[in-house]
Amino acid sequence: PVLIRFSYLFSRIMRVWYRGNKGECPVCENSFRKFLPYGIVIRENALCPACLSLERHRLLWLFLKEETDLFSNKMTFLHVAPEQCFHPRFKKLENLDYITADLESPMADMHFDLHDIPLEDNQYDFLMCNHVMEHVEDDHQVMKEILRVLKPGGKAILQVPLDNSLEETYEDPNITNPAEREKHFLQKDHVRLYGNDYPQRLEKAGFKVSAFSFAQVLGKEKTEKFKLPFDEVIFLASKPEV
Repeated sequence: PVLIRFSYLFSRIMRVWYRGNKGECPVCENSFRKFLPYGIVIRENALCPACLSLERHRLLWLFLKEETDLFSNKMTFLHVAPEQCFHPRFKKLENLDYITADLESPMADMHFDLHDIPLEDNQYDFLMCNHVMEHVEDDHQVMKEILRVLKPGGKAILQVPLDNSLEETYEDPNITNPAEREKHFLQKDHVRLYGNDYPQRLEKAGFKVSAFSFAQVLGKEKTEKFKLPFDEVIFLASKPEV
């Protein structure tokens, strides 16, 4: 919460300092001489100086605009762990009944634990919960809870950091020390490292899953212009109609 509040002042300064025409953020539609570096392992041209979107956020924004009806059809939308770059923009869309949720975030309308969501079944047309599954104790239980609150035919975006060199997700509940978790799972508050079996884990919880290599569809020119992750796969998880 403290970092979120501080970041608003930070972005006001950075958007002026980095103004230019070498790269464009499709989320806030500002142009910059370059993007900011970011990450535990530093990535250049990663963070938008204005809206603070990362590469994955910019890719997802373009996917949602071009491949879904989120920006046009009337629907109920639950956004868990709302990203700063998305929150004000989704909130302005008149076609959305938009609700946010988190454990602590000051941006959230509701606060709860995803292992036991205090909401009725079949409520939402769309749900987004990105880079959360690697933090939760029981991801299968969380996936089932998300499936439960979606309407039949509802869709979810549940992105996670994924290691393509792993065929199976690596997790060990005996690793609890923050330093050891960072060593094994790349971050001290992660409890697993997802592999190529991630879509199968979603299917095991009851979802139908479609995979999109969307940056490759956009092509290298747009990937460079918007500073996108070329190899990231977007998983669109749907609740069966029946």
